[in-house]
Amino acid sequence: MVRPGELDERDIRSWRELRAGADVPASPFMEPEFTLTVGRVRPAARVAVLHQDGERAGFFPFERGPLGQGRAIGLGVSDCQGAVIRPGLDITARELLRACSLSAWEFDNLEAGQELFTPEAAEEFESPVIEVAGGYEAYEEALRAESPKFLRTTLAKERRLGRQAGEVSFVFDERDPAALRTLMEWKSAQYRRTGRRDRFAKEWITTLVRLLHESRTPGCSGVLSVLYAAGRPVAAHFGLRSPTVLACWFPAYDPAYAKYSPGLILHLRMARAAAAEGIGMLDMGRGAAEYKDSLKTGRLSVHEGSSVRPGAGAALYWVSREPSRRAQHFVRSRPGLAEYGRRTLNRVGRLRGD
Repeated sequence: MVRPGELDERDIRSWRELRAGADVPASPFMEPEFTLTVGRVRPAARVAVLHQDGERAGFFPFERGPLGQGRAIGLGVSDCQGAVIRPGLDITARELLRACSLSAWEFDNLEAGQELFTPEAAEEFESPVIEVAGGYEAYEEALRAESPKFLRTTLAKERRLGRQAGEVSFVFDERDPAALRTLMEWKSAQYRRTGRRDRFAKEWITTLVRLLHESRTPGCSGVLSVLYAAGRPVAAHFGLRSPTVLACWFPAYDPAYAKYSPGLILHLRMARAAAAEGIGMLDMGRGAAEYKDSLKTGRLSVHEGSSVRPGAGAALYWVSREPSRRAQHFVRSRPGLAEYGRRTLNRVGRLRGD
């Protein structure tokens, strides 16, 4: 059991090798660099290092709370979670939790194929993806065949944006910290406007994003993409990339340009640039959204739930978390009720704005 910063070079090399051999998309959230960065802003972050026959055989990053209640590393912002374990390693979830002195381990974006934990998952969710492994032109052709009106309308809006607001330009990997601050301001305003919790009101999240923006490692690098009109930012996105996956994370745009759908234009530009960089997939993350339905070519699966081992700590965890989880599931499983909840959140957001 170590703090992330106590991992040595052999640990990090072994972690990368285990991930490279995994038969799953190379999510940057599952690379050691993400855990190392979370460890700089979350003092309760830990990593269990597993050994077999004198060799490193696995890594389990987590955050430890009161009474041994654990949670996925970076829970609340991490879009892919789980353990990095050698295939065939003979260990159960309860044994792992016991070794880590955890009564429970909570996850909300458990990676598909995490056989230790998926049996205890409460729900499965779709994570829409844009596949560009065959090149951007192939992706655009697929859009043209499946959603010709959507593509035609979006490209027309991009041309109109250029005529009415000024020359349109795009930077895939913008390094200017001022552009990142602009994105976070837009995103905070969007959270408040829609009645949702402002993630950037939490200092650890703001600091984490800034640190990751500075990160330049092969497995996990921050990528800030910005769409400009006449040199002014109109839409931006911050995500993480590995050599083959761009994990979409925080998209936002200037509401003054909403009629041009700058977010959609931005995502098409990102898909083109990602394909040129050799990235094969853009993972748009869990959560229903109309723009994701318009852009997606496929889906991954993620899971929400918790792994527990019997005891008083697990009982306390169940009482504190499961009633709210079940209430959320009840709402999500009833589209009419979910839509009513969304409208209510929007009204609350408008009242806050007033």
